[in-house]
Amino acid sequence: MAEQVLAPAHAQFSRIPGVAIVLVVLLVAFAVASPRFASTANLSNVLVQSTILLLLALPMTLIIMTEGIDLSMGAVLTLASIVFALVVVASQSLLLGLAAAMLVGGAFGVLNGWLVALLRIPPFVATLGTLGVAQGLALIVSDGQSVVGIPRHVRAVYSGEMIGLPLPILIGAATYLAFHGLLYHTRFGVYVFALGGNRDALTLAGVRWPRMLIAVYALGGAMAGFAAMLMTARMNAGHPTAAIGMEFDAIAAVALGGTSFERGNGWILGTLLGVVTVGVMRNGLNLLAVPSSVQVACIGVLVIFALFIDGLRSQKS
Repeated sequence: MAEQVLAPAHAQFSRIPGVAIVLVVLLVAFAVASPRFASTANLSNVLVQSTILLLLALPMTLIIMTEGIDLSMGAVLTLASIVFALVVVASQSLLLGLAAAMLVGGAFGVLNGWLVALLRIPPFVATLGTLGVAQGLALIVSDGQSVVGIPRHVRAVYSGEMIGLPLPILIGAATYLAFHGLLYHTRFGVYVFALGGNRDALTLAGVRWPRMLIAVYALGGAMAGFAAMLMTARMNAGHPTAAIGMEFDAIAAVALGGTSFERGNGWILGTLLGVVTVGVMRNGLNLLAVPSSVQVACIGVLVIFALFIDGLRSQKS
C-alpha cells in the first residue's frame, strides 16, 4: 500500500529538473545566510541584473541545440557596447546606437556561422578565434579607455520603469516570449531542432541547412548587440573589457537548464531557470562578500551539481 502511494510521488519528483531543485536550495540558503537577500528590493535587483545574461543565454540555447557553441559572445558584447557608446555620444540617438551595435554583433554572428557551416571549422575553434578578434577590436576602437558621456535618456533604459516594473525585466520577459514562440511555433524552430538532431532529414527535405546554421549564429550575434544597449546603460559607459567572460555564465545557464550539447535537445524555460539560478548565486555571494574569482568556481560547481541531479533522476526513471 505504501509503495503505491510513494510511487506516484517519486514519479512526479523525477520530472522536476535539477536546476529547479538547485534554485530552491540556493534561495533558502542565501535567505538564511543574509537577511538582506530575501527583501523585495534585492530579489527585484536579481531579476534586473539577470536580464543581460538572459539576452545572451536564449540565443546560446539555440546555438548549443545545433551541437555548436559560441565562445565569442562576451567579447562581441563588449565590442558592441563600445560601438553603441561611441554612436550615442556622437549622435545622442539611442536607435542609431542600437542599430550600430546589432550590426556589429550580427556581422560577427554571420562570420561565426560561415566558419562553422561552410568551412566546417569546429565551433569551439572558430568562435575562440573570433573571440580574440572582437576583444582586440574593442581595445583598438576604444584605445583601451572607457567611453563616457552616455546621455540620460539612454541610462533610463536600465534604470527606468513602466507599468510599475523595471524596464530591463519587461525587456527580458518580451525577449523570452519571442524566443519561446520562435523555437516552438515557427518553421525556424523546427529547423533548429533538426540541425542538432538530424541534418540529413533537412537535406532530404530540400532545406539548405548551412544557411539555417548561419542564421542561428547571426541571431546570437545580433542579440549580443541588443544586450549592449542594456550593458552600456547599466555601466553608464562603454568599457573595453566589461563583458569578457559572460559567455561562461551564458553557457552555464544553458547547461543548468538541461539543454544537451548533442542531438538537438533544448528547453527555453530551463534556460530561464538557469539564468535566474546563476543570478541568485552571484547576488548571494556578493552579499556574503565572496571574491569574484571564487564565484566563477562556485558556478562551475553549480553546473556539475545540477547535471549530477539530472543524471541520478535519469538512472532511476
